[in-house]
Amino acid sequence: MRLRDFTKYYSPSSFREKLKMYGGKAGVKVVYPALLLYYMLNDPEVSFKHKLYLAGALGYFIFPADAIPDFAPLIGFTDDVSVLFLALSLLKENIQDKHRELAREKLKEWFKNYSEKELKAIETSF
Repeated sequence: MRLRDFTKYYSPSSFREKLKMYGGKAGVKVVYPALLLYYMLNDPEVSFKHKLYLAGALGYFIFPADAIPDFAPLIGFTDDVSVLFLALSLLKENIQDKHRELAREKLKEWFKNYSEKELKAIETSF
């Protein structure tokens, strides 16, 4: 399956539900990249072609039959992170400060103890 094939699994409500169910377990290393993609997808300045990749990556993140089930201890989000980072590396020139700011604001609501250093380390991965 191609990344774009997963666009049919994406919806804002299913994205929020996934984060609600697994966000705390997944942690900042999964949630921050997912939020970056989400805010890029909702940016009217991002091209339709790029939005297909973004929706595909988020659709894979939401897809209930992952290659590695999300409930699997320690490795459950490995495939999700790989797809999220792939999309971010392909579209990194489209990541703007406003996307980072929105993602950071949401992280502050959900995770009280994350550090900017941790986010910078995540960003160097894509």
